[in-house]
Amino acid sequence: MKQVYEALQWASSFLKKHGREENVAYIAMGYVMGMDRAQLLAHLRKEISSDEWRSFKNLILKHANGEPIQYLIGYEVFYGRKFLVNPNVLIPRPETEELVYGILERVKKRFNVAYKKEHVEVEESRPYLDCVDIGTGSGAIAITLKLEMPELQVTATDISKGALTVAWDNAKRLGAEIHFVEGDLLTPFIGKKRFDVIVSNPPYIPLTDRKDLSEVVKDHEPASALFGGLDGLELYRKMIRQLPKVMKQQALIGFEIGVGQGNDVANLLKEQFPLADIEVVQDINGKERMVFAFVE
Repeated sequence: MKQVYEALQWASSFLKKHGREENVAYIAMGYVMGMDRAQLLAHLRKEISSDEWRSFKNLILKHANGEPIQYLIGYEVFYGRKFLVNPNVLIPRPETEELVYGILERVKKRFNVAYKKEHVEVEESRPYLDCVDIGTGSGAIAITLKLEMPELQVTATDISKGALTVAWDNAKRLGAEIHFVEGDLLTPFIGKKRFDVIVSNPPYIPLTDRKDLSEVVKDHEPASALFGGLDGLELYRKMIRQLPKVMKQQALIGFEIGVGQGNDVANLLKEQFPLADIEVVQDINGKERMVFAFVE
C-alpha cells in the first residue's frame, strides 16, 4: 500500500522524465483523493487504496502520453472557481485571470462603478453596463466578470456550438446570468446592440509557431481557439474593424495578446481610434499580455 507522498514522488519523477510539468502530479492526486493542494500536503502520509492508485497512475500515464490533465479530470480552476472543460474549449490559463482583473479595475475607474468581491444584490438605481466577451470558449471570462461585478449585463459569443454548450453549463452551475450568442466575433451585434465593455482572448498564435508548441496543446486543444492566421493578428484586425459598429460612445476594450504582439495590436487600435487612451500591459511574468483601450 502506497502513501500519498510516495505516489507523488513517483509521478513527479515520471512526468519530468517525459518532459511534462511535475505539478500535474498534485492536480491528479487532488482529483483522485478529493482534496486541494493544501489538504494533500497535510495528508502526505495517508495511505491510498489500490483503486485510488490505479486511477492516479492512469491519469499520469495518459498525461505523459500528451493528454491535457484538465481534459482528463474535466475541469480547470479559474479565479478560484471550477470551470468544466472538454476538447471543445481552450483550457483557461492563469494569464487570462489578469485580463479579467484588468477589466474590473478599469471599469471601476472609467465608469465609476463600485463592486464587491462577494456577490451582492444590486439596487435597481445602480447603473448597468453592457459587456460582451468575444470567443467565450468555456465562459471563464464572461462568467467571472458577471460574478465579480453583478452590475455588468454580460453577453458571450462563440462560433462553436460545442464551446457554447460548455459555457452554458458553467454559467448555470456557477449561477451567472449570461446571454449566449452563436456567431463570428462581433457580427451578430452589428446594427442590433452596442456595448460599454468589449473583452476578448482570441486565437493569437501564429500558424508558423505550431511546430514549436507542446503536443499537449497542439494535438488536443481546438485549433480554432489557438491560431490567429499566419501572423497571429487576423482576429484582432477583424474585431477592431467591427468595433465602431458595436461600441457605445464611451467604451472600454480589453484584449489578451501573445508575446511580442503589444505594439501591433496597439497600432491597430490607434489607426481605428486615434484619440483612444491605449495601454500595453505586462503579466506577472513580465511578458506583454494585455492591451486596453478607452474610447470616448
